[in-house]
Amino acid sequence: MNMNTKRKREDMEIVWQTPANPPERHDYIFRNGIRYVKPYYFEFISHVKNRWAGKTIVDLFSDEFKGRPRDYYESAVKSGRIQVDGQKVSVSYVVQSSQKISHFLHRHEPPVMSWDVEILCEEPDVLTVSKPASVPVHPCGQYRKNTVVGILQAEYGLAPLFPVHRLDRLVSGLLILARSASRADLFRQQIESGAVQKRYIARVIGVFPDKQQVVNANVNYNAREGRSTVEVGDNQGSSTASLKGKAACTKFTRISTNGKQSIVLCEPVTGRTHQIRVHLQYTGHPIANDMLYLSEFVSSRSAEGLSADRAAAKSCSPPDPISRTSDMANDSNEDFSIDPMCTNCPNLAPKGYEGNEEGLWLHCVKYSGPDWIYECPHPDWASLC
Repeated sequence: MNMNTKRKREDMEIVWQTPANPPERHDYIFRNGIRYVKPYYFEFISHVKNRWAGKTIVDLFSDEFKGRPRDYYESAVKSGRIQVDGQKVSVSYVVQSSQKISHFLHRHEPPVMSWDVEILCEEPDVLTVSKPASVPVHPCGQYRKNTVVGILQAEYGLAPLFPVHRLDRLVSGLLILARSASRADLFRQQIESGAVQKRYIARVIGVFPDKQQVVNANVNYNAREGRSTVEVGDNQGSSTASLKGKAACTKFTRISTNGKQSIVLCEPVTGRTHQIRVHLQYTGHPIANDMLYLSEFVSSRSAEGLSADRAAAKSCSPPDPISRTSDMANDSNEDFSIDPMCTNCPNLAPKGYEGNEEGLWLHCVKYSGPDWIYECPHPDWASLC
């Protein structure tokens, strides 16, 4: 980068985005089958929780937001990129409950695979799509534009959209979105009342039994580690009231097998976090590429600073001496402005997020209610050769 280009970037006026700024088609960069979001300036707003009160502004960020080093937060406070109630403060400033904190930063979103979000059915009040694996449904964590809702708004101008149900980021298949909050509420009421039947297919390890298997086992989700476990009572018929997990039931039916793996129809009666994945593990037939539930030991996501699935995949894969993400990002620097204070620049992706990610062999194929049915085609991996 020559000095004139550098000076121009340093002198440019920064335009700060908020959630009110819609994603646009030109926000995305595509490289080798991966969808990146151009880094952009964003104002994160939060309010001081009671347990934060009494801490200095730098201690608060260092303790609660460990993704960046302490010296970054000191610099951000001094430069005014971290403000309290709209005002610059000193690094020794002590925060009080309910104060508004703004963190102005150069936002890098994690990459996703560049598979299309295919529209299956478009009705006046309902939209159904085939969600690709690796893409979250709606803004969460570091994702905002690299989401199904964001992509549909950027590429098709479809907004507002209200997801009726949730699919995990690595799960593919049918996703139902309402065009109004009232229509979404009606769908959710039907789901919560048990009037909706849900069907998924999975590719699992081993020869799944040919008779239907019904798993009634509590699911206990550890939010800190992003992983669920199964809890069952003892064989003496004792009460399950002491179990911490939530009651969960899934019906499994084998569709086909090649002697090494099987395609299984999964019908969750309840909707717990990772229910199908952990119930399949409980049967002894986990999803064949589900690193999080194939092994009893996985790296702690809190220690790795990654999502549970990424931490599990990292612990099961040999180290890559060459960072594919960094190489591609360095070739793309002219597509976005480098920020001198950013802890992720000059790469496109935030630290720790590789661009090549395999989706789970778990796919939503059908939802049906009292007077409606929506379906999604099967993925290629559902055919065993």
